Amino acid sequence: MLGEFEYMLLAAAVRLGEDAYGAAIRQEMEITTGRRCSIGALYTTLDRLEKKGLLKTWMGEATPQRGGRAKRMVRVTAKGVQEATAFYNTVVRATRGLSWEVSRVMVRL
Repeated sequence: MLGEFEYMLLAAAVRLGEDAYGAAIRQEMEITTGRRCSIGALYTTLDRLEKKGLLKTWMGEATPQRGGRAKRMVRVTAKGVQEATAFYNTVVRATRGLSWEVSRVMVRL
């Protein structure tokens, strides 16, 4: 099963579509989660997900906006969509009927 960070990365890549590349995915993840995303964690996870066949990466064209550097483009594969869907469905099943309101959750220290 995917981990949370892997799921969030796949979700960001799908949301970005044709504009999915390393820096844009990182920004999307930070905006949607409210948490910082290190460059190292992002690219390590991209490599791992590509090895699993969940996404495909390739180097795009160099752009003047990036000082002549190329973007590492990302596309989620059909297998990646299946794995992300399975993760999402598992979380939904595991939390169905739960309320996370503080007043309703017994916290034990």
